Amino acid sequence: MNVEALLRELAPQVLGFLARRHGQFDLCEDAVQEALLAAATQWPVDGVPANPRGWLITVATRRLTDVFRSESARRRREDNLAAMAGPDELVAPGADVDETPDTDDTLTLLFLCCHPAVTPASQVALTLRAVGGLTTAEIARAFMVPEATMAPRISRAKKSIKAAGSRFELPPEAEQADRLRVVLQVLYLIFNEGYTASSGEELQRVELTAEAIRLARMLRMALPSDGEAAGLLALMLLTDSRRAARTSPDGGLVPIDEQDRSLWDRAQITEGADLILHTLQQGTVGPYQLQAAIAAVHAEAPSADETDWRQIHALYLVLEKFAPNPMVTLNRAIALAQVEGPQAGLDLLDTIADDKNISETHRLDAVRAHLYERLGEPQKAHDHYLAAARRTTSLPEQRYLQAKADAVGVPKNG
Repeated sequence: MNVEALLRELAPQVLGFLARRHGQFDLCEDAVQEALLAAATQWPVDGVPANPRGWLITVATRRLTDVFRSESARRRREDNLAAMAGPDELVAPGADVDETPDTDDTLTLLFLCCHPAVTPASQVALTLRAVGGLTTAEIARAFMVPEATMAPRISRAKKSIKAAGSRFELPPEAEQADRLRVVLQVLYLIFNEGYTASSGEELQRVELTAEAIRLARMLRMALPSDGEAAGLLALMLLTDSRRAARTSPDGGLVPIDEQDRSLWDRAQITEGADLILHTLQQGTVGPYQLQAAIAAVHAEAPSADETDWRQIHALYLVLEKFAPNPMVTLNRAIALAQVEGPQAGLDLLDTIADDKNISETHRLDAVRAHLYERLGEPQKAHDHYLAAARRTTSLPEQRYLQAKADAVGVPKNG
């Protein structure tokens, strides 16, 4: 395991240890980031220590102690700390001592980072930093914003958690189901941003999809009996299996029906398909499991022509009942068009035309253009492809949609 991968694995363990022992999540998180930075600088030169977790805990604890000592309220903080902890806990463990909490601190960290007091954008950033071990600069690069913009966002998130009076512990049992839904959504958002970047030159940001899958695996290990945690991991694996085939050598977008399926990652497909099959047999079904089942039908089709679109449409009908939203309806329209023809798909799209959650994005125009093209109406297809190209901020998608517009027809005044 390389140093970067090791640090990302250890980051939540070390932060969980410190936050559980000392409280004050915001200060502990800063101390861990400094320890990670020190390790990233020293370990490639000096070698990885025999007990890397103990090394990080020791360095982070020293940083934390320096902060406590430098603040005007040092004595009160130390008194509170002494009251909360036994004498042995006031001394940092040696680097040769491997202390790992018995509790699932990764899960606790995920719940804390996805606190309802924090905005969704900040939940994503804080999760990537506290649980994923990414630096502020790495997160800023992934979302294509200046580090000076991302740093205050993370800082505000930590202050919001502190102001809400949150302790480093799992939320009450009555709140856990709702908070878990937020955790799953945050990991899903991270994956989606990596799989199809919302802006910029690159279609995909592999570092984000890889991190989302890694965190989903951790969540699955922490909650082995949760069907939706398993469903989300399966969905990510099955979707990401197509990554190598999604772009042409020049970086252009390649739609699924034109992809070279020999490039699909069969190991990921097998793992994801086996996982969702096992999970669906357990009983309760949820939206992520249904999406994973749809992805499995796509992944297991030998060719685009052999895709079982009737099964996919049936699964979207069920998903629409579980989680009705315009994006699900949009995808069902694509499946319906494959089963009953493009006009049926266009008619279904009309039912969501006034929903701003979808009408103000490029996706509705892009699907309409595709269906009009199949229907043999090149002018309408051309106009909708152009409208979609204007709306998207992803340059690969923009180039693809512009090329499709050029291919199907000429402008009215051309």
